[in-house]
Amino acid sequence: MSQTAFALLEKSLAPVSEHMTREAAREVLQMRATPDVQSRIDQLADKCNEGHLTPDERSEYEMFVWAGQYISSLQLKARKLLANA
Repeated sequence: MSQTAFALLEKSLAPVSEHMTREAAREVLQMRATPDVQSRIDQLADKCNEGHLTPDERSEYEMFVWAGQYISSLQLKARKLLANA
């Protein structure tokens, strides 16, 4: 996903963060990958570092990276909301 695509995704999902309650913000801050998902991310990261990703694996890995960035963005907004409350 390109930076432009990510920006569009973030903009389209802006209402999620704009209407976040304090309770939802606390839940967002607890978001973590499940052990099986984290294991897959670690596998893909290792293969990426070694230069052995297939095109499908690269797409999968990029999806995890972008999802992580989006969740991090939501978590930043959640922290700000809770700090200002």
